[in-house]
Amino acid sequence: MYIHFFKRLLDIMIGLIALPFVLLIIISCAPFIYFTDRGPIFYNATRAGKGYKPFKMFKLRSMYVNSPNLKNPDGSTFNSDIDPRVTPIGNFMRKTSLDEFPQFLNIIIGDMSFIGPRPTLIIEKKLDEMNTIEQKRYRVRPGITGYAQAYFRNSISQEEKFKNDAYYVDNLTFLMDVKVLLKTAETVIKNKNVFVENKQK
Repeated sequence: MYIHFFKRLLDIMIGLIALPFVLLIIISCAPFIYFTDRGPIFYNATRAGKGYKPFKMFKLRSMYVNSPNLKNPDGSTFNSDIDPRVTPIGNFMRKTSLDEFPQFLNIIIGDMSFIGPRPTLIIEKKLDEMNTIEQKRYRVRPGITGYAQAYFRNSISQEEKFKNDAYYVDNLTFLMDVKVLLKTAETVIKNKNVFVENKQK
């Protein structure tokens, strides 16, 4: 009952309650983002949602315009505290996760949940060609934060993140979401595991 009804109901309620705060963050960050290089405020990336259906995920832009797309050996997005592609305001937003707040709009629309596996890039592999662990994460809506994000953030490989996402899906309850929420708050406050140590391709 929680997974199929109350989780979505809570998402809508939280999204609507948080909307004024989210708009305030966007308005506050927008001038700093724009006047850094006079580029767009948002970075709208195509990501895989529930059922592996593509959707546009909203983020505040943290990189300079036309920055190259770098990836780690495991296919995950390259992320480093010395990344020259990241703007000064972008570095601050990443450390505080402010760049993720526009995704509350994705929650209200129905593309995402407040808590769930983090959205992944669309790859050539089809859903039925993925292994069981990979498939499980697409049974639910992706989240602004999730089990792997809360407990490990960027300190583990993509494969390990998928395993933790599968564990979350298998054990998804209201109590599980509360635990993830509290752990997320702790991780953000302590500023833990923000950046990836892997070398980019």
